[in-house]
Amino acid sequence: MSSLTLTPLRFSSQEMAEVVQLYASNPEYCRAAGEYDPDDVPADRIEADLREEAGTEGCEVLLARDERDRIVGLVCLLDHHPTDGHPWIGLLLVHGSLHRQRIGQRLAGLVEDRYRREHRDGIRLAVLENRPASLAFWSSLGWREIDRRTDRQYGRPCIVMHKPLS
Repeated sequence: MSSLTLTPLRFSSQEMAEVVQLYASNPEYCRAAGEYDPDDVPADRIEADLREEAGTEGCEVLLARDERDRIVGLVCLLDHHPTDGHPWIGLLLVHGSLHRQRIGQRLAGLVEDRYRREHRDGIRLAVLENRPASLAFWSSLGWREIDRRTDRQYGRPCIVMHKPLS
């Protein structure tokens, strides 16, 4: 099995071109989230949004690279959620051409391992209610629903999930 690494997004023009391709390869996600037009993915907005995310205290935007240094995914992390103190996965996105190849599972495992090494007792995320395949994916990895509420930024209905790390 090929190796995956997580490295901080540096916002080079080459990286950003690959990140825009990553988003464009996921039109179902773009439609469901409602943030970007899947037929015309706005490179400038994606960069601005990711810069804002990366510039927020306690947040990281990480690129998932394979052994050939290709970008195969993107992960946004929040180390301490302001209301519950848990680390959160804000986004885990795998290139559309690589779905169903266990890359998402492996990326989730890398994130979980990171927080285990930091002796965190659990991790959380929110799945959009209109993404049942995402809910099934996270549930298959041992994540459990703990709440339903709207997300803080856009007011979209979400399912909050938690995974203990002990």
